[in-house]
Amino acid sequence: MEKEWKRIYISNKIHLVEIVRAVLADNDIPSVVVDKRDSSYISIGDIEVYVSEENAILAQVLIEQNSL
Repeated sequence: MEKEWKRIYISNKIHLVEIVRAVLADNDIPSVVVDKRDSSYISIGDIEVYVSEENAILAQVLIEQNSL
């Protein structure tokens, strides 16, 4: 991951990550999802959502507004 990307959301539930990604996409904010869960035991580890630094503040506001 390059320096200009910032993690704005972390969860171990894929459905919540997909909702966050959809909200960001609806607001024209490109995002990257990084799945750091264990391949054998998917309950171990987290899934992270990254956006560019220039969109990080807006993305965090959208997440808070949508109670995610």
